[in-house]
Amino acid sequence: MAPKVTATTISLDAQTHEDTHVHAVYDQIASHFSSTRYKPWPIIDTFISSLPTGSIGLDSGTGNGKYLPLPLDPVKSVMTIGMDRSRNLLLIAQNAGGKERSREVVWGDVLGGCWRRGAFDYAISIATIHHLATPERRRAAVERLLESVTPHGGRVLIYVWAIEQDVLSKRSIPGEEEAQVQETAGRDVFVPWVLSKPTAKGSPQLDGEAESPQVFNRYYHMFEAGELRGLVVQAAERMGLSVGEEVAGGEKEGVEIVQDGWERSNYFVELRRWKRVNGI
Repeated sequence: MAPKVTATTISLDAQTHEDTHVHAVYDQIASHFSSTRYKPWPIIDTFISSLPTGSIGLDSGTGNGKYLPLPLDPVKSVMTIGMDRSRNLLLIAQNAGGKERSREVVWGDVLGGCWRRGAFDYAISIATIHHLATPERRRAAVERLLESVTPHGGRVLIYVWAIEQDVLSKRSIPGEEEAQVQETAGRDVFVPWVLSKPTAKGSPQLDGEAESPQVFNRYYHMFEAGELRGLVVQAAERMGLSVGEEVAGGEKEGVEIVQDGWERSNYFVELRRWKRVNGI
């Protein structure tokens, strides 16, 4: 039986909550976590494969770096720089796809302004923003992504966990009757990660002597329908960007929501920055 996902409330300040229930957890489970995360999700693979050769991008919250080697097509080459708060995951991400090539990775925070604005052609944020503990911090993370890509056609892809789970999901999300009353949309939950302790070779265990596995509770904000799209609109408005398709004439700057939807228990949104100066 899969460990039960439980509802939670943010009793500490947001940064302390994330340090305790996200960053510290991933540093401890990094190796085991990485061993279960190796297959790229189809829409992300398609997105990166559609980028022009020579594009340079950011994987914000790269984890073990499984998207850094994409695309696998040797004819089409793009370069993705991985950023994460977990040093232990970054050590793994450095050799994503094989030790014959070292990947570019940077230790950093998704809320930090460590990049020159418009530095990248594209950015992805996969299963990361849902670890931020307040709506304001999640919106700020979207702003950092929009700022990081060029306003002249820069592309962004964001994925977060959804309340709505498919039939193959092992997650059981608490319903309204189980959850605490919240002022925000979605659900704030703890998702357990069970880390079994390996037995040393040549050291047989007697019945009843096996060590209990460690259980680490990771914080997630599970998104509801329309919530991720709403964050994008809020972030764009705070940046002074129009939301919608590129318009002709005048000096305008905006972001187009190319697609958004639900896929295998996750919500996603694809964005494109655009800018017109003097009608050009």
